[in-house]
Amino acid sequence: MARPLHRGVSGGGRLSGNIQDYLEDSQMKIKSDKENSDKISKTSSDHVSLSLRNPFQFLFSDNLSSKQDSIENGFVLSDPFAPANSRNRHMLTLLLLKLSLVVIVILGLSISLLWTLSLTPASRSPVIRGYRRLQEQLVSDLWDIGELSLGTTRFKESEFCPLEFENFVPCFNVTENLELGLTEGKEFDRRCGPMSKQNCLILAPPKYKIPHRWPTGRDVIWIDNVKITAQEVLSSGSLTKRMMMLDEDQISFSFASSMVDDNIEDYSHQIAEMIGLRNESYLVQAGVRTVLDIGCGYGSLGAHLFPKHLLTMCIANYESSGSQVEIALERGLPALVGSFASKQLPLPSLSFDMIHSAWDGVEWDKKDGIYLIEVDRVLRPGGYFVWTSPFANTPASVRDKENLKKWEFVRNIAKDLCWDLLSQQDKTVVWKKPSKKNCYASRKHGSGPLICKEGRDVESPYYHPLEACIGGTRSRRWIPIEERASWPSRATLSSKELAVHGVLPDDFMEDNINWKSTVRDYWSLLSPLIFSDHPKRPGDEDPIPPNYMVRNVLDMNAHFGGFNSALLDARKSVWVMNVVPTSGVNHLPLILDRGFVGVLHDWCEAFPTYPRTYDMVHADGLLSLQSVKQSRCSMLDLFYEIDRLLRPEGWVILRDTTSLIESARAIASKLKWEARVVEIESNNDEKLLVCQKPLIRSQANSL
Repeated sequence: MARPLHRGVSGGGRLSGNIQDYLEDSQMKIKSDKENSDKISKTSSDHVSLSLRNPFQFLFSDNLSSKQDSIENGFVLSDPFAPANSRNRHMLTLLLLKLSLVVIVILGLSISLLWTLSLTPASRSPVIRGYRRLQEQLVSDLWDIGELSLGTTRFKESEFCPLEFENFVPCFNVTENLELGLTEGKEFDRRCGPMSKQNCLILAPPKYKIPHRWPTGRDVIWIDNVKITAQEVLSSGSLTKRMMMLDEDQISFSFASSMVDDNIEDYSHQIAEMIGLRNESYLVQAGVRTVLDIGCGYGSLGAHLFPKHLLTMCIANYESSGSQVEIALERGLPALVGSFASKQLPLPSLSFDMIHSAWDGVEWDKKDGIYLIEVDRVLRPGGYFVWTSPFANTPASVRDKENLKKWEFVRNIAKDLCWDLLSQQDKTVVWKKPSKKNCYASRKHGSGPLICKEGRDVESPYYHPLEACIGGTRSRRWIPIEERASWPSRATLSSKELAVHGVLPDDFMEDNINWKSTVRDYWSLLSPLIFSDHPKRPGDEDPIPPNYMVRNVLDMNAHFGGFNSALLDARKSVWVMNVVPTSGVNHLPLILDRGFVGVLHDWCEAFPTYPRTYDMVHADGLLSLQSVKQSRCSMLDLFYEIDRLLRPEGWVILRDTTSLIESARAIASKLKWEARVVEIESNNDEKLLVCQKPLIRSQANSL
């Protein structure tokens, strides 16, 4: 059972007091804050350019007195840390305290262990359980003290990365993989090691601009925000890539363009008709909610389907320039760097209602069809595989013997997987995965891949080697898409569905209620900051937060996906990448069954995406989870990774124990974030840390 989220937080509402007075009072302090900031900037780097649009400077002022703490919407705004009178004395005290505590802990645990072993068998079990809880708490406390004691020495060395790190994606090094002799797609595999981390702050490009808000930002991006050349834009050849135009310093994307023969609107309409529907708007009624787009071009299909309540996640290989994933994310669309050349995707079986592949470069006819077997694993029963390829059974491909051979191979593998070929038009083919399992038993002996044995049919693999067998058939989640509730009812799982995941309905309901209240508080807390450069006039109502002020959110510890659900209930036009840490309880199958997108991830490794790709990073209880489970990384490593993922002027919201939040704030200040600890009314054990990352560009003559 997951712990109740945000218990004790009061309901939504407006911030107390007059915002105009608050802003005027805050602006009086900006001058002194700016002078201090200028001093820091001069000593660190002459090329640091803080954005003038940083609204958190009105809220996060280090000069505020503790007498000015106020309760707002259930949150008590507390003062930032004040520096110690003597740094050396503070460091020495912490070091001595740490050493003393270690000695005491070792002696105490040794004596308590001997005492525990001397207990009678009848009383030993409950005592040992309490002993283990004590050990976990001590590990957490030691980690807190270790991070604090290193804060003023280790954290002050946070420097800016070299310019070549501008688009750095750890764990994906094609050049190094090729030098190791890896070919046949394995050069795109993810390989994390000690050298995969960056211990510096990645700067934004010299001409980086804050992205447009939605829906404008979905269709228009700044060309200097991504690594792509004008030649790459003009020479893009795939169906989805051709849906864009270069216009001075911007790239515009069009769903229907007269400059090309095909367009996304007609293409998606064609897919719906091939399934037997009137148009793509009826896909939701047919049980389709989530789509996995393999080699998505630049996300035009997902952008077109998003307003129709279809959530499309792009997955594509790492590319050093002209990246499909980077540009899709810059448009605010779901995307991940990923390759299944040799490893399974970090997704549970039976995850998506539709899988789409168009001109993606995947050699589907290689390795005995193992790539199609992986597609089958993540495709839900009754789901659709849409394949657009020059190798499809067209008159042109029939005349080419090599293409005809590839088409025959793909068609035969699909038949062995029990897929039903629904329709074929031009170069597009649509298959439907069986809703029942009886087809697998009725196949001829020795034809096609076998059913995975129990030990090889892993529900949620984390980059396991590809399996040449049919997976997911043993899962209790084998439910055809036509038997699931259509969207948006799917987001609220029935008691029967919750039982499959081992979750009690009361726990699920309480989680939803708590998150709805929390999202109201988050939005009320952040919305005045959005309008801080346009304060309201006396007598006006408090401003309503815009729906599009955040386009995408990375939830680093998603639990049941309650944060995602509450954002949608509040009618925020935002999607969430729900991340389930490998060190915690795996609720990712439940999250995906709710119609959301997500992925498994080890937060001691780099997340598979490009820098500056999320508007908000959120984590509830992640620091506690990492403090107990951590062995390979520190809190500082985690914060470097968050900084890499976060867009300039993006927000971070962390909720955790008081001691860990205080440690986190010390790190945040060293990363040049505007940070403030926010106390939660009626909950003294936990606090919020709310931060904003500044816009810091790399040095260039064009600045």
